Amino acid sequence: MLALRLTRGTHPLVLVRRLLVAAASAGVGFLLLAALGYASAHPASAGSVLRLLWCFIPLAATVQFAVAVARTDPSTRPRPGLSSLGLGPVRLSVLAAVSTAISTTLGSMVALLFFLHLRGDLTGMPFDGGAAEFLGAGTPLPLAAALMLLALVPVTAATASALALRSRPDPARDTFGSEELPEPAPAPTGLPWGVALTAAGLAVEAYASRGTAGHAFPLPGRFDATPVAVLAGWTLTATGLAMAGPALTYLCGRALQAVRPGAVRLLAGRVLMDEARRLGRPLGVVCAVMAAVVAASALYGGDERPWGPLTALGAVLVLGCTAATLLTSALEAKQARAHTAEALLRMGAPASVLRKAAALRAAALLALFAPLTWVIAELAALPLAK
Repeated sequence: MLALRLTRGTHPLVLVRRLLVAAASAGVGFLLLAALGYASAHPASAGSVLRLLWCFIPLAATVQFAVAVARTDPSTRPRPGLSSLGLGPVRLSVLAAVSTAISTTLGSMVALLFFLHLRGDLTGMPFDGGAAEFLGAGTPLPLAAALMLLALVPVTAATASALALRSRPDPARDTFGSEELPEPAPAPTGLPWGVALTAAGLAVEAYASRGTAGHAFPLPGRFDATPVAVLAGWTLTATGLAMAGPALTYLCGRALQAVRPGAVRLLAGRVLMDEARRLGRPLGVVCAVMAAVVAASALYGGDERPWGPLTALGAVLVLGCTAATLLTSALEAKQARAHTAEALLRMGAPASVLRKAAALRAAALLALFAPLTWVIAELAALPLAK
């Protein structure tokens, strides 16, 4: 009940973010149900399991977005005096999990209704039966399996949100920008593992594409088979870039402060170093997704219809959720250092300095991650195009 009351009294922008989470959950739920419907209509097809495996990519992107939204929710932010009212870190994490579960469950229910409507199970076959083939219309749908698949997003997102908020540091203890500045934050240690996983993913992908005629990376909804090893290689590459992202962001901050920095460079670099862990992982994921987009464009750029409707839906979900996660993480970082900006303005710093520092941070990150994305995309597409 407390979670519902907090939902009713939240800011409209917070409600918009929760509705976006519900929409992403609906998209993933529809993809899962479509994979189940295809498996019901083609029980002996080898592509049924692979279609289901493809759904875990937008599922992971949706869960990441849901966690980012939960972290920026004002109702789950620790504030002084809440512990005395029984709203400590554990209770706040439970509230975040309940709010996330409500949003994602709403999306799953919408997905179920839309899926049944397209299959013709509710009011007859719409669109002259155009969606009958890839949804498995006319075959019975296992109810237990459908409910289990629909529960994947709410359970996973709620659990991940609760764990993320329990491990979140208290912003009230952040001393960045105070009169006694702390030592610079220690550098993230995930760069060696990230580089190793990225290299391993590219190697697995190159090995899996040997001796394959035509495209070695067929897409779901258009082909019946997808090399599992290629998909595993992409997963390793994305995981490696996500692990290396915080360290690369930290190095950007160090580079900005090198060679006699001025006030703007010093502020921009210090903020990047301080926010490396918060922004680096979403940046690494965006880098991996954009590399996949560039590689897919290189592989299928000449085809008139490179993918089917389900592949297009999955691509929109992954691109939208990763971009929204990055923007939400940037908003969280802005909220975390709001007191620092206020302190600088009270001390007489012009607002233009803050704007220049923000632009410099964005330019530094773009200068590093844009070439990295292009290199990863070229290395990934080279063996697949043979």
